[in-house]
Amino acid sequence: MTKKREVNFKISVNGRSHAITIDGRSLLIETIRDLGATGARVGCLTGDCGACTVLVDGRLTKSCLVLAVSAAGTDVTTVEGASGPTAACLQEAFIAKKAFQCGYCTSGMIMTAIDLLKSQRDMHEADIRNAISGNLCRCTGYDDIVDAIEYAAKNLRSQPDREEPLSGRKTHVER
Repeated sequence: MTKKREVNFKISVNGRSHAITIDGRSLLIETIRDLGATGARVGCLTGDCGACTVLVDGRLTKSCLVLAVSAAGTDVTTVEGASGPTAACLQEAFIAKKAFQCGYCTSGMIMTAIDLLKSQRDMHEADIRNAISGNLCRCTGYDDIVDAIEYAAKNLRSQPDREEPLSGRKTHVER
């Protein structure tokens, strides 16, 4: 039987700083869900489905592939913590275009779309399909998801002066 190795560290999840003690083998997805951020889903645990997608210090990350201790001192943003015009526009677009069915993939799709829209607002369908290719929709709602991201990009392009930080509640975390 393997002995637990408890590790102490600080992490920020959706702008809230946490000092935690966890088993050093814990995955980031488990840790953020234990901290109350349950929008990121546990899916395949192999990085194939994208349901666990979050941003770690602004970088798109499949949290089921990352040990929580490797995120020590970082700022993790889940779908619950995503705010500002891009997140709001995507949420409205997903509703308007009915880009969800069961909803299991929605948080990962939205986080992937936020990452895409941070760097690119003028895009084609192929760009969107490529960006979301690491996220599986079990209900095969890809066309509606692509339409929603295109719709959000168009709406954001019409408001070029509306740039925002990813999370409105960002907190500095000591390393």
